Amino acid sequence: MLRALALLLAVLVSPTPARAVDALEATVVRVVDGDTIEVRLDGRLENVRYIGVDTPEVRHPRRGAEPGGRAAMRVNARLVEGRRIRLELDVRERDRYLRLLAYVWVGDLMVNAELVRLGYAQVMTVPPNVRHEQLFLRLQREARAAGRGLWAEPAPVSAIPAPR
Repeated sequence: MLRALALLLAVLVSPTPARAVDALEATVVRVVDGDTIEVRLDGRLENVRYIGVDTPEVRHPRRGAEPGGRAAMRVNARLVEGRRIRLELDVRERDRYLRLLAYVWVGDLMVNAELVRLGYAQVMTVPPNVRHEQLFLRLQREARAAGRGLWAEPAPVSAIPAPR
């Protein structure tokens, strides 16, 4: 906890991005869905919720699986499953479910941004964690305009084979 607080303080007072300072390092143990992972961090398991993005639900208690949820989860798994990652914190460290809130980095790739760029996540800004909001909004506009991922046009009815 002290390390996380030190990192948070460094992020708040540093003019450089958190990825340039000593970010929290973890290993992905399990992909929960398109915007949540379980990691091993300092010898303990933590659930990490990606900051600034939202993907369709895989298992919603009332609505069940939402369209695109499994696809977003598969893309997330391809990006992070089993990998060593860096966690960049913002102002608020945890959500109401006590998940760690972070921008997730694999090398020089921010996974949150990549999910939006590929069209498998939408921007969901929850102040005060807004550090990369403008980047996410730009990437979402581009993905939507290009018809990527969740923004893809459904196949025309004529392209769907008739049942036999």
